[in-house]
Amino acid sequence: MVLAGPGLARASGTAPASRRRRHALTVAAVACALSLAAYLADMHRPGQALDWYDLNVYNHAGLITRSLPRRLYTWQLTAGIKFTYTPFASLVFAVGSLLPWAALKWLMTMASLAALAGTVWFTLGGLGWQGRRRVTAMLALSAAALWLEPVQRALHLGQIELLLMALIVWDMCRSDRRQWKGAGVGLAAGIKLVPLIFIPYLVLAGKLRQAAVAAATFAASVLLGFAVLPQESAKWWLTGYFLRAGNVGDVGSLVNQSVYGMVVRAAGGVRAGTPVWLLLDVVIAVFGLTAAALLHRGGRPVAGWLACAVTGVLVSPISWDHHWVWVLPTLVVLADAAVRSRDARRLSCWLLAAGLVAVYGDWPAHWTGPSALLPQGLLGLPAGPHTDHEKYHLHGLQVVSWNLYVLGGLGLLALAVAAAGRARRAPPARSAPRAASAARAAPVGAVSGRAEAGSPIL
Repeated sequence: MVLAGPGLARASGTAPASRRRRHALTVAAVACALSLAAYLADMHRPGQALDWYDLNVYNHAGLITRSLPRRLYTWQLTAGIKFTYTPFASLVFAVGSLLPWAALKWLMTMASLAALAGTVWFTLGGLGWQGRRRVTAMLALSAAALWLEPVQRALHLGQIELLLMALIVWDMCRSDRRQWKGAGVGLAAGIKLVPLIFIPYLVLAGKLRQAAVAAATFAASVLLGFAVLPQESAKWWLTGYFLRAGNVGDVGSLVNQSVYGMVVRAAGGVRAGTPVWLLLDVVIAVFGLTAAALLHRGGRPVAGWLACAVTGVLVSPISWDHHWVWVLPTLVVLADAAVRSRDARRLSCWLLAAGLVAVYGDWPAHWTGPSALLPQGLLGLPAGPHTDHEKYHLHGLQVVSWNLYVLGGLGLLALAVAAAGRARRAPPARSAPRAASAARAAPVGAVSGRAEAGSPIL
């Protein structure tokens, strides 16, 4: 985790600088348009068309909730593919199922693209960016973020991950004076449980009112589920249904990029891997949440909630590749630190950003031939034909490529822990009024009352 701070390079207020800013906005807008056009063109190539597979599950769950709710957790789209979200989520999807399928799937795609840009926008705001520079940075970073493999995968499947991430980031970047700050986290947790990790983070960060709002909103979603779907809610919450990772899919699958998945693949099975995973999860959660809280208390709230999010993806028993969309705001933080830093620190920040794109980018598997430039990403390469049992007998490069996102996430967490250690030893952050004054003066929208402070951490 790389954090921005004082000693920022300041552009002059001269006319040439103003023209450069206008040119930068134009270039960023063109880059974003070209990126989106390339994505739309790529969708029409064989094997790349959106299939909205997960959205189809959501839609069926919504239809079942409206017509035959007792089948909600026994119905299967195909063998082993069933609805595993909360009863409250099924009520949300029931509203969506009122739309025609043709309208729903394209609405989901457009909403997800908007959520991508929104996540970048909110993160930049939390980092103190303002005005034209914020628009320019949002366009440029969105153009790059569109080609991250987790983002592409979420769009391909019609997954809800991008929407939930945007909701949480918006909530976390709001002013602490907002009465209902925390409600976005609670609402997201009411749909998928992983965002619950933000509640202990808020408590440790000293944001007790926001934690209480998040917990109350989550509790309200559970109660609403019991009120409308009492039998289904009892099954989901009271029988341990939600604790069985196998309900979601194969724990050892390549696309389960959680610590649990990595340990199960190394141990040769769920039974052998579970005790080791539980121990590792406790250690990772303690280090991750402690680092997140220290970063927040040290005046780095964006790095704090980002460390919390990465911790949540790591400790969750199931983290499919598209759950790693949290690398998107990570890229924003790294780019922000690079812009604010100088000399060797600036270079190191850009190298970290490039490394993030290298690991999580949706790179083509082939550069020539009929499949040239078709996005695939590095996860699982070199894959090739393999039996399902091979995942328990990985060797050489496979050990890295089959656990690529987990290893990348652990690297990000290590950076967060290092940043937290430095934040603890650093002098107290500037007061909010002084920081806000600096924000108004700084050309990149430097540190505001809730923006990052401190020096780049490497």
